[in-house]
Amino acid sequence: MIIDFKQMQLKKFDDLAMKIMAMPEQYIQFDSVSDFYKATWLSDFPQGTQWCCSGLDDGAEQFDAVIYYGSHYLNIHVSDDVTVHFHIKQPSSKA
Repeated sequence: MIIDFKQMQLKKFDDLAMKIMAMPEQYIQFDSVSDFYKATWLSDFPQGTQWCCSGLDDGAEQFDAVIYYGSHYLNIHVSDDVTVHFHIKQPSSKA
């Protein structure tokens, strides 16, 4: 049996992304940039996952965060409401 570790890591990313989308109130509780980067659940993503956050300065009421592994992305937008979107970036085709 051949184990595809890349596929396993993508599945791990996708599974956590789906949990966050289903229950954002349990994951997305940030008052500052520091709070986002200190979120313990970030370490639950597979090794190699990257993330960045913008707009979360003192007093900011809106911010965006992007968490990605390979071509799989979780976008988080917080303003009056929280929106979370998951997508897979398709490779561009060159003619």
